[in-house]
Amino acid sequence: MSIDRSLRVKGALKRHRNVLNREERIKMLKTEERWTEGEKITGLPKVAHRKA
Repeated sequence: MSIDRSLRVKGALKRHRNVLNREERIKMLKTEERWTEGEKITGLPKVAHRKA
């Protein structure tokens, strides 16, 4: 029996993800100048993550 395509690990990190982790969201907010050092890391504003 073969493994389903969705369960394969190879290339899993190359796919587009809809959800960003906190570090990625802060990095995007910094580039958009919407977050400064020293602010709370909880309750971050939403960040649009579009497929390139």
